Amino acid sequence: MDIARFKKLPIMGILRGIGEDSVEPVLEAAFSAGVETLEITMNTENAERLISRAVKVNTHRLMIGAGTVLNVESLRTALDAGASFIVMPAIIDEVIDYCVENVIPVFPGALTPGEIYHAWTSGATMVKVFPSGFFGPAYFKEIKGPFANIELMACGGVKAENITDYFANGASAVSFGAGIFRKEWLANGEFEKMAGEMRKLVEAFRRTGGR
Repeated sequence: MDIARFKKLPIMGILRGIGEDSVEPVLEAAFSAGVETLEITMNTENAERLISRAVKVNTHRLMIGAGTVLNVESLRTALDAGASFIVMPAIIDEVIDYCVENVIPVFPGALTPGEIYHAWTSGATMVKVFPSGFFGPAYFKEIKGPFANIELMACGGVKAENITDYFANGASAVSFGAGIFRKEWLANGEFEKMAGEMRKLVEAFRRTGGR
């Protein structure tokens, strides 16, 4: 993962429960919308095969990582499949340690001030604030008060209507998932609808410069 590239367009898509037939159309939808970073969660069936295929077919147009990595075994599986960054819903010290030692971008999940500080001082590339949707953009402003230098990624409840609020209140990045990669759209092959919603996020970010 090219962190400098990600910070220029700090929007990450989360693919969970996606079928193998949908991988390439979803990648194309994301690319056409301007999204450059996607994670495939390790609790998706055949996740390692999906990651490997995504890495192979996207020809470096997208940065592909693995999410919901809960232990070192899952981490190694993801890396062997070609994942270039790692995302977690919580702080898992051994996974963070491995990533730091091997210079792999890592985004551990945290919520409370203590968890956020722990994740950052352990070596997080950014701390994924999860579930941010229950607390909203104002929570980021509060956290950035004592932790001005900690980089935060909002996860949960991010929409085109509030994306700039998250950045204005201190988020360094945002992520999105089931609100755009909807089960019914995946089942019906409605990839253009996904592209349209992703495009709204990208345009909202670029229109105001995000921050």
